[in-house]
Amino acid sequence: MKIDVVIPWVDGNDPVLKAKRRLYGDPSALSRSDVGGDTRYADLGEIHWCIRSINKFAPFINRIFIVTDGQDPHVESAIPVEIVDHHCIFSGREEFLPVFNSTAIETLIWNIPSLSEHFLLMNDDFIITKPVTEEDFFTADGKAVCYGRRRSAIWARFVYELSVLKHGYRRATFKRALIEGCRMGGMKNSFIYLVHTPRPLFKSVFQDYYRMHPEAVEANIRQRFRALGRHQVQALQYAILLRRGEAVLADPSGRLMFLLHWKGADYVKAKLASAEAKASCKFACFNSLDQASEDERKAVVEWVERTLA
Repeated sequence: MKIDVVIPWVDGNDPVLKAKRRLYGDPSALSRSDVGGDTRYADLGEIHWCIRSINKFAPFINRIFIVTDGQDPHVESAIPVEIVDHHCIFSGREEFLPVFNSTAIETLIWNIPSLSEHFLLMNDDFIITKPVTEEDFFTADGKAVCYGRRRSAIWARFVYELSVLKHGYRRATFKRALIEGCRMGGMKNSFIYLVHTPRPLFKSVFQDYYRMHPEAVEANIRQRFRALGRHQVQALQYAILLRRGEAVLADPSGRLMFLLHWKGADYVKAKLASAEAKASCKFACFNSLDQASEDERKAVVEWVERTLA
C-alpha cells in the first residue's frame, strides 16, 4: 500500500505574505485569532520537526507533499518531498486565490496530481514521536483509522450558543466546522471530534463527493479567511466512511500529547515527560507555540531534539 503525506504550510513571517494578508483582509479579520490573526500563520520551524519525525518513525511513507503559497521551507528528507503551489490545487478556480484559509486549502488537496489513494493529512505542528506502522493509519482490511470521539451535536450547538453570549459574536470555531462536515456526511445528532493526529484519508472519497457536490467546494473556498458556514473536510470524509463501514473509530486517549502553554514551564516539562514514558503515545501537537514563554519553548525544543535525535 502506498501512503503519502500532505502538509499545508505557511511561513507567516514572509513579508510578501504579510502584505497579501493586509491587502485582502479587513482589520477585524486580521485582529481575530479565530479568523486571520498572526498566530494562525506563525512559523517557528515546526515543519522541519514534522518532516524529521516522518523520516525517523514512518519510513514506509511514499512521498511528502508540502502545499504552499509560493514558498519553500527547504526541508531535508530521505523520503521524496514535492512542493505543491496553491495554483496547482486551485487549477480552474484561480479566482479564489490568494487564500489564507486552511479549510479552503484542505478542500482541494485531492487535486494534487500524483497523490496516492491512501494518504495522511498532517499539520506542520504535528510530529510522530515513536515508531508507527501502516496499520496505525489503515487497517489490514483497508479501513481508515479515525482518531476521535463521538459527541452530541445537539449539546455542542447549545454550548456554542452560550459562547455567543459570552463573546458577543459568532466565532468560526473548529468544532462548528466538524459538526457541519459530519452533518453533510450523514450524521444528524452526533459528530466526530477529531484530535490533532495524522488523519488517514482516501483521495477517491473526496473526488467522488466533491464532483457530485461542487457547491460544497465553492462554499468552503470562497472565503479567503476562516469563516462561519465552512465544513471540516476530514469530518465529512469520516462521516461517510463510518456510515459505509470503511473506517474504524479509535479512542485517542493516551495516543496523543496535545500541548497548550499558559500553565508554565514545569507543567510543560511534566507533560512532555509523561508522553515520553507512555508507549501508546505516538503523536504530538504543539499548538500556538509562538505564544509560549521562552522557558516553555526551550523545554519543547529540548524534548523534540531528544526525541528526534
